[in-house]
Amino acid sequence: MDTPTDLNAPAKYKIDKGFYESDEYKNIPQDRPAGQAFTYSPYFGMASSGAISYTDEAYRAYAKRKGFNPDGDYSAPLKYKQVAEPAKPPPVQETKPMATEPVTNIQDTIEKRAGATSLPTGTSFTPELQKVQTNELLTTPANLAEIKLQTDLVPTTGLEATIPQAQSAKTYSANTIAGTPESIAAQGKLSSESVIGDIQGTVSQQSVVQAAQGQVSEQSTVQYQIGELFKSLEEGKPVPAWAAPAVRNVSAVMQGRGLGASSMAASAITQAIMEAGIPIAKADADRYAGMDLANLNNMQQSVLQNAMTYASMDKANLDSRMQASVNNAKSFLALDTQNLTNEQQMATIDYQGQLQQLTSNQASQNAASQFNAQSQNQIDEFFAELGSQIETTNLNRVAAQNQFNVNEANAAREFKASADDARERFNTEMAVQIGQANAQWRREINTANTANQNAANQLNAQNLLGVTQSAMDALWQRYRDEAGWALQISQSAEQRFHEIGLLGMEIDANTDSYKMQTNNAQQTELGKAVLNGIFNVGKKY
Repeated sequence: MDTPTDLNAPAKYKIDKGFYESDEYKNIPQDRPAGQAFTYSPYFGMASSGAISYTDEAYRAYAKRKGFNPDGDYSAPLKYKQVAEPAKPPPVQETKPMATEPVTNIQDTIEKRAGATSLPTGTSFTPELQKVQTNELLTTPANLAEIKLQTDLVPTTGLEATIPQAQSAKTYSANTIAGTPESIAAQGKLSSESVIGDIQGTVSQQSVVQAAQGQVSEQSTVQYQIGELFKSLEEGKPVPAWAAPAVRNVSAVMQGRGLGASSMAASAITQAIMEAGIPIAKADADRYAGMDLANLNNMQQSVLQNAMTYASMDKANLDSRMQASVNNAKSFLALDTQNLTNEQQMATIDYQGQLQQLTSNQASQNAASQFNAQSQNQIDEFFAELGSQIETTNLNRVAAQNQFNVNEANAAREFKASADDARERFNTEMAVQIGQANAQWRREINTANTANQNAANQLNAQNLLGVTQSAMDALWQRYRDEAGWALQISQSAEQRFHEIGLLGMEIDANTDSYKMQTNNAQQTELGKAVLNGIFNVGKKY
Protein backbone atom coordinates (compact mmCIF):
# COMPACT_ATOMS: atom_id res chain seq x y z
CA MET A 1 0.00 0.00 0.00
CA ASP A 2 1.33 3.41 -0.96
CA THR A 3 1.95 5.96 1.79
CA PRO A 4 -0.80 8.68 1.81
CA THR A 5 0.25 12.28 1.14
CA ASP A 6 -3.02 14.00 2.16
CA LEU A 7 -2.63 16.10 5.31
CA ASN A 8 -6.05 14.81 6.48
CA ALA A 9 -5.29 11.11 5.87
CA PRO A 10 -6.71 8.91 8.71
CA ALA A 11 -4.78 6.24 10.61
CA LYS A 12 -4.47 2.78 9.08
CA TYR A 13 -4.97 0.75 12.27
CA LYS A 14 -7.18 1.07 15.32
CA ILE A 15 -5.06 1.44 18.43
CA ASP A 16 -5.57 0.50 22.07
CA LYS A 17 -6.87 3.59 23.88
CA GLY A 18 -5.16 2.44 27.05
CA PHE A 19 -1.85 3.54 25.45
CA TYR A 20 -2.55 7.15 26.51
CA GLU A 21 -2.50 6.11 30.21
CA SER A 22 0.61 3.90 29.97
CA ASP A 23 4.16 4.69 31.12
CA GLU A 24 5.38 4.50 27.51
CA TYR A 25 3.19 7.44 26.53
CA LYS A 26 3.98 9.47 29.64
CA ASN A 27 7.76 8.97 29.18
CA ILE A 28 7.85 10.39 25.64
CA PRO A 29 10.58 13.16 25.64
CA GLN A 30 8.99 16.61 25.87
CA ASP A 31 12.04 18.47 24.48
CA ARG A 32 12.05 16.57 21.21
CA PRO A 33 12.65 18.68 18.03
CA ALA A 34 9.53 19.59 16.07
CA GLY A 35 9.98 19.56 12.27
CA GLN A 36 8.10 21.62 9.66
CA ALA A 37 7.44 18.59 7.39
CA PHE A 38 4.69 16.01 7.98
CA THR A 39 5.00 12.22 8.16
CA TYR A 40 2.22 9.63 7.90
CA SER A 41 1.81 7.29 10.89
CA PRO A 42 -0.24 4.08 10.49
CA TYR A 43 -1.40 4.45 14.13
CA PHE A 44 -2.11 8.22 14.44
CA GLY A 45 -2.46 9.49 10.83
CA MET A 46 -0.57 12.50 9.34
CA ALA A 47 1.47 14.41 11.95
CA SER A 48 4.68 16.41 12.37
CA SER A 49 7.78 14.31 11.55
CA GLY A 50 9.65 15.59 14.63
CA ALA A 51 7.00 14.23 17.06
CA ILE A 52 5.29 11.26 15.41
CA SER A 53 8.42 9.06 15.33
CA TYR A 54 8.70 9.14 19.15
CA THR A 55 4.98 8.38 19.54
CA ASP A 56 5.18 5.43 17.08
CA GLU A 57 8.13 3.94 18.97
CA ALA A 58 6.33 4.34 22.30
CA TYR A 59 3.20 2.60 20.92
CA ARG A 60 5.29 -0.31 19.56
CA ALA A 61 6.99 -0.70 22.96
CA TYR A 62 3.56 -0.65 24.64
CA ALA A 63 2.24 -3.31 22.24
CA LYS A 64 5.31 -5.46 22.84
CA ARG A 65 4.83 -5.25 26.61
CA LYS A 66 1.10 -6.07 26.32
CA GLY A 67 1.74 -8.92 23.93
CA PHE A 68 -0.21 -7.91 20.80
CA ASN A 69 0.80 -7.04 17.23
CA PRO A 70 0.72 -3.25 16.69
CA ASP A 71 0.52 -3.62 12.87
CA GLY A 72 -3.17 -4.46 12.90
CA ASP A 73 -6.51 -3.34 14.38
CA TYR A 74 -6.52 -3.79 18.15
CA SER A 75 -9.20 -5.94 19.73
CA ALA A 76 -9.18 -6.51 23.49
CA PRO A 77 -9.63 -10.20 24.38
CA LEU A 78 -10.65 -9.41 27.94
CA LYS A 79 -12.36 -6.54 29.67
CA TYR A 80 -9.91 -4.85 31.93
CA LYS A 81 -9.36 -1.40 33.34
CA GLN A 82 -6.38 0.48 31.99
CA VAL A 83 -4.36 1.89 34.85
CA ALA A 84 -0.93 3.37 35.07
CA GLU A 85 1.63 0.68 35.74
CA PRO A 86 4.83 1.34 37.68
CA ALA A 87 8.02 1.37 35.70
CA LYS A 88 9.92 -1.91 35.84
CA PRO A 89 13.61 -2.39 35.26
CA PRO A 90 14.41 -4.13 31.98
CA PRO A 91 15.05 -7.88 32.45
CA VAL A 92 18.61 -9.11 32.05
CA GLN A 93 18.90 -10.98 28.78
CA GLU A 94 21.53 -13.48 27.86
CA THR A 95 23.87 -12.69 24.98
CA LYS A 96 22.89 -14.98 22.14
CA PRO A 97 23.89 -15.09 18.48
CA MET A 98 21.75 -12.67 16.49
CA ALA A 99 20.90 -15.36 14.01
CA THR A 100 19.11 -17.45 16.71
CA GLU A 101 17.07 -14.62 18.33
CA PRO A 102 13.36 -14.67 17.33
CA VAL A 103 12.38 -11.48 15.52
CA THR A 104 9.15 -10.17 17.04
CA ASN A 105 9.56 -6.48 16.08
CA ILE A 106 11.43 -5.71 12.84
CA GLN A 107 11.99 -2.00 13.64
CA ASP A 108 13.51 -2.67 17.11
CA THR A 109 15.63 -5.53 15.78
CA ILE A 110 17.07 -3.42 12.95
CA GLU A 111 17.89 -0.53 15.28
CA LYS A 112 19.51 -2.93 17.77
CA ARG A 113 21.64 -4.51 15.06
CA ALA A 114 22.60 -1.10 13.59
CA GLY A 115 24.05 0.01 16.96
CA ALA A 116 25.85 -3.29 17.76
CA THR A 117 29.45 -2.84 18.96
CA SER A 118 30.47 -6.48 19.59
CA LEU A 119 29.81 -9.91 18.16
CA PRO A 120 27.65 -12.41 20.03
CA THR A 121 29.31 -15.13 22.08
CA GLY A 122 30.71 -17.94 19.97
CA THR A 123 30.94 -15.94 16.69
CA SER A 124 34.37 -14.24 17.18
CA PHE A 125 37.70 -15.84 16.15
CA THR A 126 40.82 -15.71 18.36
CA PRO A 127 44.14 -16.80 16.73
CA GLU A 128 46.89 -18.71 18.59
CA LEU A 129 50.18 -16.71 18.63
CA GLN A 130 53.70 -18.17 18.20
CA LYS A 131 56.41 -17.89 20.86
CA VAL A 132 60.22 -18.06 20.82
CA GLN A 133 61.22 -21.57 21.96
CA THR A 134 64.28 -22.64 23.94
CA ASN A 135 67.60 -22.87 22.01
CA GLU A 136 66.14 -20.99 19.01
CA LEU A 137 68.36 -17.89 19.54
CA LEU A 138 72.14 -17.70 18.90
CA THR A 139 74.57 -16.72 21.68
CA THR A 140 77.53 -14.32 21.24
CA PRO A 141 80.91 -16.25 20.90
CA ALA A 142 83.98 -15.47 23.04
CA ASN A 143 86.28 -12.68 21.76
CA LEU A 144 89.71 -13.46 20.22
CA ALA A 145 92.78 -13.05 22.49
CA GLU A 146 94.95 -9.90 22.13
CA ILE A 147 98.35 -10.25 20.35
CA LYS A 148 101.48 -9.21 22.34
CA LEU A 149 104.49 -8.05 20.24
CA GLN A 150 108.06 -6.88 21.31
CA THR A 151 110.42 -4.98 18.93
CA ASP A 152 114.30 -5.23 19.12
CA LEU A 153 116.24 -1.98 18.32
CA VAL A 154 119.81 -1.47 16.90
CA PRO A 155 122.23 0.51 19.19
CA THR A 156 123.23 4.03 17.99
CA THR A 157 126.10 4.92 20.46
CA GLY A 158 129.81 5.44 19.45
CA LEU A 159 129.02 6.78 15.98
CA GLU A 160 129.73 10.52 16.61
CA ALA A 161 132.41 12.29 14.42
CA THR A 162 134.53 15.45 15.19
CA ILE A 163 133.76 18.66 13.31
CA PRO A 164 136.88 20.20 11.49
CA GLN A 165 137.87 23.81 12.20
CA ALA A 166 136.67 26.47 9.81
CA GLN A 167 139.28 28.05 7.41
CA SER A 168 139.45 31.76 6.51
CA ALA A 169 139.66 32.49 2.78
CA LYS A 170 142.23 34.80 1.09
CA THR A 171 140.92 38.12 -0.23
CA TYR A 172 142.29 40.77 -2.63
CA SER A 173 141.56 44.42 -3.46
CA ALA A 174 140.82 45.32 -7.07
CA ASN A 175 142.28 48.46 -8.73
CA THR A 176 139.69 50.90 -10.04
CA ILE A 177 139.98 53.46 -12.85
CA ALA A 178 139.02 57.06 -12.22
CA GLY A 179 137.04 59.09 -14.73
CA THR A 180 135.00 56.30 -16.23
CA PRO A 181 132.89 57.69 -19.12
CA GLU A 182 129.10 57.76 -18.71
CA SER A 183 126.67 56.59 -21.40
CA ILE A 184 124.04 59.14 -22.49
CA ALA A 185 120.73 57.79 -23.80
CA ALA A 186 119.44 59.21 -27.11
CA GLN A 187 116.22 61.28 -26.87
CA GLY A 188 113.66 61.05 -29.68
CA LYS A 189 110.71 63.27 -30.67
CA LEU A 190 107.26 62.24 -31.87
CA SER A 191 106.46 63.51 -35.36
CA SER A 192 103.15 65.25 -36.08
CA GLU A 193 102.17 62.54 -38.63
CA SER A 194 102.19 59.81 -35.93
CA VAL A 195 99.47 61.59 -33.82
CA ILE A 196 95.84 60.55 -34.51
CA GLY A 197 93.60 63.55 -35.12
CA ASP A 198 90.13 64.16 -33.61
CA ILE A 199 87.89 62.16 -35.95
CA GLN A 200 84.14 62.69 -35.45
CA GLY A 201 81.18 61.18 -37.26
CA THR A 202 77.96 62.90 -38.34
CA VAL A 203 74.40 61.59 -38.28
CA SER A 204 72.83 61.55 -41.72
CA GLN A 205 69.31 62.86 -42.27
CA GLN A 206 68.09 59.40 -43.31
CA SER A 207 69.10 57.83 -39.95
CA VAL A 208 66.81 60.19 -37.93
CA VAL A 209 63.49 58.47 -37.03
CA GLN A 210 60.26 60.38 -37.65
CA ALA A 211 57.20 59.22 -35.65
CA ALA A 212 54.39 57.94 -37.89
CA GLN A 213 51.02 59.69 -37.33
CA GLY A 214 47.82 57.70 -37.75
CA GLN A 215 44.24 58.91 -38.41
CA VAL A 216 40.95 57.37 -37.38
CA SER A 217 39.15 56.14 -40.48
CA GLU A 218 35.43 56.62 -40.91
CA GLN A 219 34.85 52.84 -41.04
CA SER A 220 36.29 52.41 -37.49
CA THR A 221 33.48 54.46 -35.86
CA VAL A 222 30.32 52.90 -34.45
CA GLN A 223 28.22 55.74 -35.92
CA TYR A 224 29.29 54.87 -39.45
CA GLN A 225 28.70 51.14 -38.95
CA ILE A 226 25.22 51.80 -37.43
CA GLY A 227 24.36 53.86 -40.51
CA GLU A 228 25.53 51.06 -42.80
CA LEU A 229 23.42 48.52 -40.90
CA PHE A 230 20.29 50.71 -41.00
CA LYS A 231 20.65 51.05 -44.79
CA SER A 232 19.54 47.41 -44.96
CA LEU A 233 16.15 48.42 -43.44
CA GLU A 234 13.80 49.12 -46.36
CA GLU A 235 10.10 49.83 -46.19
CA GLY A 236 7.91 46.98 -47.30
CA LYS A 237 10.70 44.36 -47.10
CA PRO A 238 11.37 41.78 -44.37
CA VAL A 239 13.50 42.79 -41.40
CA PRO A 240 17.17 41.85 -41.87
CA ALA A 241 18.44 38.68 -40.19
CA TRP A 242 20.53 40.56 -37.60
CA ALA A 243 17.45 42.44 -36.26
CA ALA A 244 14.77 39.76 -36.76
CA PRO A 245 15.23 37.92 -33.38
CA ALA A 246 14.96 41.15 -31.35
CA VAL A 247 11.88 42.31 -33.34
CA ARG A 248 10.15 38.94 -32.84
CA ASN A 249 10.82 38.96 -29.10
CA VAL A 250 9.49 42.53 -28.64
CA SER A 251 6.47 41.86 -30.87
CA ALA A 252 5.64 38.73 -28.88
CA VAL A 253 5.85 40.61 -25.60
CA MET A 254 3.64 43.47 -26.89
CA GLN A 255 1.13 41.08 -28.41
CA GLY A 256 0.98 39.25 -25.07
CA ARG A 257 0.14 42.55 -23.37
CA GLY A 258 -2.38 43.58 -26.06
CA LEU A 259 -0.22 46.49 -27.35
CA GLY A 260 0.83 45.03 -30.70
CA ALA A 261 -0.55 47.98 -32.76
CA SER A 262 0.28 50.82 -30.34
CA SER A 263 2.96 53.47 -30.58
CA MET A 264 4.64 51.89 -27.58
CA ALA A 265 5.15 48.70 -29.60
CA ALA A 266 6.69 50.69 -32.48
CA SER A 267 9.00 52.50 -30.06
CA ALA A 268 10.00 49.23 -28.38
CA ILE A 269 10.71 47.61 -31.80
CA THR A 270 12.86 50.58 -32.81
CA GLN A 271 14.74 50.39 -29.51
CA ALA A 272 15.24 46.61 -29.93
CA ILE A 273 16.61 47.12 -33.49
CA MET A 274 18.98 49.80 -32.19
CA GLU A 275 20.19 47.57 -29.31
CA ALA A 276 20.63 44.58 -31.64
CA GLY A 277 22.66 46.64 -34.14
CA ILE A 278 24.99 48.31 -31.64
CA PRO A 279 27.05 45.12 -30.80
CA ILE A 280 27.38 44.29 -34.53
CA ALA A 281 28.40 47.87 -35.38
CA LYS A 282 30.89 47.92 -32.50
CA ALA A 283 32.42 44.61 -33.64
CA ASP A 284 32.81 45.93 -37.23
CA ALA A 285 34.24 49.25 -36.00
CA ASP A 286 36.70 47.39 -33.76
CA ARG A 287 37.80 45.28 -36.75
CA TYR A 288 38.52 48.42 -38.86
CA ALA A 289 40.22 50.12 -35.90
CA GLY A 290 42.43 47.05 -35.44
CA MET A 291 43.39 47.16 -39.12
CA ASP A 292 44.23 50.90 -38.86
CA LEU A 293 46.39 50.28 -35.80
CA ALA A 294 48.17 47.36 -37.50
CA ASN A 295 48.90 49.53 -40.59
CA LEU A 296 50.24 52.32 -38.36
CA ASN A 297 52.48 49.83 -36.53
CA ASN A 298 53.79 48.47 -39.85
CA MET A 299 54.57 52.02 -41.08
CA GLN A 300 56.42 52.88 -37.85
CA GLN A 301 58.35 49.59 -37.99
CA SER A 302 59.41 50.28 -41.58
CA VAL A 303 60.65 53.79 -40.66
CA LEU A 304 62.61 52.39 -37.70
CA GLN A 305 64.19 49.68 -39.87
CA ASN A 306 65.29 52.21 -42.53
CA ALA A 307 66.73 54.55 -39.88
CA MET A 308 68.69 51.68 -38.33
CA THR A 309 70.11 50.77 -41.77
CA TYR A 310 71.35 54.35 -42.44
CA ALA A 311 72.75 54.59 -38.89
CA SER A 312 74.70 51.34 -39.44
CA MET A 313 76.14 52.75 -42.69
CA ASP A 314 77.21 56.00 -40.91
CA LYS A 315 78.91 54.00 -38.18
CA ALA A 316 80.73 51.78 -40.72
CA ASN A 317 82.04 54.88 -42.56
CA LEU A 318 83.28 56.39 -39.27
CA ASP A 319 85.01 53.10 -38.36
CA SER A 320 86.74 53.05 -41.77
CA ARG A 321 88.09 56.61 -41.36
CA MET A 322 89.26 55.85 -37.83
CA GLN A 323 91.06 52.65 -38.94
CA ALA A 324 92.85 54.50 -41.77
CA SER A 325 94.03 57.21 -39.35
CA VAL A 326 95.27 54.59 -36.87
CA ASN A 327 97.24 52.72 -39.57
CA ASN A 328 98.88 55.93 -40.80
CA ALA A 329 99.84 56.93 -37.25
CA LYS A 330 101.32 53.47 -36.62
CA SER A 331 103.48 53.73 -39.77
CA PHE A 332 104.98 57.14 -38.82
CA LEU A 333 105.49 56.00 -35.21
CA ALA A 334 107.47 52.96 -36.44
CA LEU A 335 109.75 55.27 -38.50
CA ASP A 336 110.37 57.52 -35.47
CA THR A 337 111.18 54.51 -33.27
CA GLN A 338 113.67 53.08 -35.80
CA ASN A 339 115.50 56.43 -36.09
CA LEU A 340 115.80 56.68 -32.29
CA THR A 341 117.12 53.08 -32.12
CA ASN A 342 119.85 53.84 -34.67
CA GLU A 343 120.99 56.92 -32.73
CA GLN A 344 121.15 54.95 -29.48
CA GLN A 345 123.26 52.19 -31.08
CA MET A 346 125.82 54.73 -32.40
CA ALA A 347 126.16 56.29 -28.88
CA THR A 348 126.62 52.82 -27.31
CA ILE A 349 129.44 51.86 -29.68
CA ASP A 350 131.34 55.11 -28.94
CA TYR A 351 130.97 54.55 -25.14
CA GLN A 352 132.20 50.93 -25.35
CA GLY A 353 135.33 51.90 -27.27
CA GLN A 354 136.32 54.53 -24.70
CA LEU A 355 135.70 52.18 -21.77
CA GLN A 356 137.71 49.30 -23.32
CA GLN A 357 140.71 51.52 -23.86
CA LEU A 358 140.72 52.62 -20.15
CA THR A 359 140.21 49.11 -18.61
CA SER A 360 142.59 46.97 -20.73
CA ASN A 361 145.79 47.49 -18.63
CA GLN A 362 144.04 47.42 -15.27
CA ALA A 363 142.34 44.17 -16.19
CA SER A 364 145.70 42.43 -16.57
CA GLN A 365 146.79 43.42 -13.05
CA ASN A 366 143.52 42.35 -11.51
CA ALA A 367 143.72 39.00 -13.29
CA ALA A 368 147.12 38.21 -11.66
CA SER A 369 145.84 39.12 -8.19
CA GLN A 370 142.72 37.01 -8.70
CA PHE A 371 144.77 33.98 -9.78
CA ASN A 372 146.94 34.08 -6.65
CA ALA A 373 143.98 34.42 -4.30
CA GLN A 374 142.06 31.69 -6.13
CA SER A 375 144.90 29.17 -5.69
CA GLN A 376 145.00 29.71 -1.90
CA ASN A 377 141.24 29.53 -1.67
CA GLN A 378 141.18 26.20 -3.56
CA ILE A 379 143.60 24.63 -1.04
CA ASP A 380 141.51 25.88 1.89
CA GLU A 381 138.29 24.70 0.26
CA PHE A 382 139.76 21.18 -0.27
CA PHE A 383 140.53 20.62 3.40
CA ALA A 384 137.26 22.18 4.53
CA GLU A 385 135.27 19.98 2.13
CA LEU A 386 137.18 16.85 3.26
CA GLY A 387 136.27 17.50 6.92
CA SER A 388 132.68 18.22 5.98
CA GLN A 389 132.39 14.94 4.06
CA ILE A 390 133.70 12.96 7.05
CA GLU A 391 131.23 14.67 9.40
CA THR A 392 128.39 14.12 6.97
CA THR A 393 129.22 10.41 6.62
CA ASN A 394 129.22 9.94 10.40
CA LEU A 395 125.94 11.78 10.84
CA ASN A 396 124.32 9.83 8.00
CA ARG A 397 125.37 6.55 9.63
CA VAL A 398 123.80 7.53 12.97
CA ALA A 399 120.68 8.83 11.26
CA ALA A 400 120.36 5.60 9.26
CA GLN A 401 120.56 3.54 12.46
CA ASN A 402 117.91 5.72 14.16
CA GLN A 403 115.65 5.60 11.11
CA PHE A 404 115.94 1.79 10.98
CA ASN A 405 114.97 1.52 14.63
CA VAL A 406 112.03 3.92 14.16
CA ASN A 407 110.83 2.03 11.07
CA GLU A 408 111.00 -1.30 12.89
CA ALA A 409 109.09 0.09 15.86
CA ASN A 410 106.45 1.70 13.58
CA ALA A 411 106.08 -1.52 11.58
CA ALA A 412 105.56 -3.52 14.78
CA ARG A 413 102.96 -1.03 16.08
CA GLU A 414 101.16 -0.98 12.72
CA PHE A 415 101.05 -4.77 12.62
CA LYS A 416 99.73 -4.93 16.19
CA ALA A 417 97.16 -2.19 15.50
CA SER A 418 96.04 -3.96 12.31
CA ALA A 419 95.71 -7.26 14.19
CA ASP A 420 93.76 -5.59 17.01
CA ASP A 421 91.49 -3.84 14.48
CA ALA A 422 90.85 -7.11 12.59
CA ARG A 423 90.07 -8.89 15.89
CA GLU A 424 87.67 -6.13 17.00
CA ARG A 425 85.99 -6.14 13.58
CA PHE A 426 85.59 -9.91 13.70
CA ASN A 427 84.13 -9.81 17.21
CA THR A 428 81.81 -6.92 16.33
CA GLU A 429 80.65 -8.48 13.04
CA MET A 430 79.93 -11.79 14.74
CA ALA A 431 77.93 -10.06 17.50
CA VAL A 432 76.03 -7.98 14.92
CA GLN A 433 75.25 -11.03 12.76
CA ILE A 434 74.03 -12.98 15.77
CA GLY A 435 71.92 -10.01 16.94
CA GLN A 436 70.53 -9.57 13.42
CA ALA A 437 69.67 -13.27 13.20
CA ASN A 438 67.91 -13.21 16.56
CA ALA A 439 66.08 -9.96 15.68
CA GLN A 440 65.06 -11.42 12.30
CA TRP A 441 63.71 -14.54 13.99
CA ARG A 442 61.73 -12.48 16.54
CA ARG A 443 60.52 -10.17 13.75
CA GLU A 444 59.28 -13.11 11.68
CA ILE A 445 57.41 -14.51 14.71
CA ASN A 446 55.90 -11.07 15.46
CA THR A 447 55.01 -10.61 11.79
CA ALA A 448 53.26 -13.98 11.70
CA ASN A 449 51.43 -13.20 14.97
CA THR A 450 50.43 -9.75 13.67
CA ALA A 451 49.19 -11.21 10.37
CA ASN A 452 47.12 -13.84 12.23
CA GLN A 453 45.72 -11.22 14.61
CA ASN A 454 44.89 -8.86 11.70
CA ALA A 455 43.20 -11.71 9.84
CA ALA A 456 41.14 -12.53 12.94
CA ASN A 457 40.25 -8.86 13.44
CA GLN A 458 39.32 -8.55 9.79
CA LEU A 459 37.10 -11.64 10.00
CA ASN A 460 35.41 -10.39 13.20
CA ALA A 461 34.99 -6.88 11.72
CA GLN A 462 33.46 -8.32 8.55
CA ASN A 463 31.02 -10.41 10.61
CA LEU A 464 30.08 -7.41 12.76
CA LEU A 465 29.91 -4.90 9.89
CA GLY A 466 27.89 -7.30 7.75
CA VAL A 467 25.03 -7.26 10.28
CA THR A 468 25.45 -3.58 11.17
CA GLN A 469 25.62 -2.36 7.56
CA SER A 470 22.48 -4.20 6.48
CA ALA A 471 20.61 -2.76 9.47
CA MET A 472 21.92 0.73 8.72
CA ASP A 473 20.86 0.40 5.08
CA ALA A 474 17.33 -0.48 6.21
CA LEU A 475 17.21 2.51 8.60
CA TRP A 476 18.53 4.92 5.96
CA GLN A 477 15.98 3.61 3.45
CA ARG A 478 13.22 4.34 5.97
CA TYR A 479 14.57 7.85 6.62
CA ARG A 480 14.86 8.53 2.87
CA ASP A 481 11.25 7.41 2.35
CA GLU A 482 9.98 9.67 5.16
CA ALA A 483 12.04 12.64 3.86
CA GLY A 484 10.74 12.02 0.31
CA TRP A 485 7.14 11.96 1.47
CA ALA A 486 7.57 15.18 3.46
CA LEU A 487 9.29 16.92 0.52
CA GLN A 488 6.55 15.78 -1.89
CA ILE A 489 3.82 17.12 0.41
CA SER A 490 5.56 20.49 0.88
CA GLN A 491 6.27 20.83 -2.85
CA SER A 492 2.62 20.04 -3.71
CA ALA A 493 1.45 22.79 -1.34
CA GLU A 494 3.97 25.27 -2.78
CA GLN A 495 2.91 24.33 -6.32
CA ARG A 496 -0.75 25.04 -5.48
CA PHE A 497 0.21 28.42 -3.97
CA HIS A 498 2.29 29.21 -7.07
CA GLU A 499 -0.58 28.35 -9.44
CA ILE A 500 -2.97 30.50 -7.39
CA GLY A 501 -0.48 33.43 -7.60
CA LEU A 502 -0.13 33.00 -11.39
CA LEU A 503 -3.92 32.93 -11.79
CA GLY A 504 -4.22 36.16 -9.76
CA MET A 505 -1.53 37.85 -11.87
CA GLU A 506 -3.30 36.77 -15.08
CA ILE A 507 -6.66 38.17 -13.82
CA ASP A 508 -4.99 41.49 -12.90
CA ALA A 509 -3.31 41.71 -16.32
CA ASN A 510 -6.61 41.00 -18.16
CA THR A 511 -8.41 43.62 -16.03
CA ASP A 512 -5.76 46.28 -16.77
CA SER A 513 -5.87 45.45 -20.50
CA TYR A 514 -9.69 45.69 -20.58
CA LYS A 515 -9.63 49.03 -18.77
CA MET A 516 -7.03 50.39 -21.22
CA GLN A 517 -9.03 49.25 -24.28
CA THR A 518 -12.25 50.73 -22.84
CA ASN A 519 -10.51 54.03 -22.11
CA ASN A 520 -9.05 54.19 -25.64
CA ALA A 521 -12.49 53.47 -27.18
CA GLN A 522 -14.14 56.17 -25.06
CA GLN A 523 -11.49 58.77 -25.99
CA THR A 524 -11.83 57.83 -29.67
CA GLU A 525 -15.65 58.23 -29.64
CA LEU A 526 -15.31 61.48 -27.70
CA GLY A 527 -12.85 62.85 -30.31
CA LYS A 528 -15.19 61.88 -33.13
CA ALA A 529 -18.12 63.60 -31.42
CA VAL A 530 -16.09 66.81 -30.90
CA LEU A 531 -14.99 66.87 -34.55
CA ASN A 532 -18.56 66.26 -35.74
CA GLY A 533 -19.86 69.07 -33.54
CA ILE A 534 -17.24 71.64 -34.62
CA PHE A 535 -16.52 70.88 -38.26
CA ASN A 536 -19.63 68.85 -39.11
CA VAL A 537 -17.46 65.91 -40.11
CA GLY A 538 -19.47 62.94 -41.27
CA LYS A 539 -22.75 64.84 -42.07
CA LYS A 540 -24.33 64.30 -45.43
CA TYR A 541 -25.69 67.27 -47.46
